Amino acid sequence: MANHKSAEKRARQTLVRTERNRFYKTRIKNLTKAVRVAVEAGDKEAATVALKDVNKSFHSYATKGILKKNTAARRISRLSKLVNTVAA
Repeated sequence: MANHKSAEKRARQTLVRTERNRFYKTRIKNLTKAVRVAVEAGDKEAATVALKDVNKSFHSYATKGILKKNTAARRISRLSKLVNTVAA
């Protein structure tokens, strides 16, 4: 248990940040999974719609500092590549 006022504040902040990070981490996984499921089903239209949602969300997260800019770009790129395989 924290013994100093600043340490108590840090403990509170850690709880809040952990909860927030858990939310975003889960959301990122769910958005990615939606694209992958649509691609596996062979549904080009659903995959495109899901990819558009991923694109918007990931760029937003990069702006907020939740994801690094290059990480967001890399993940979007890989998912775009995956969606393009459905058309072939």
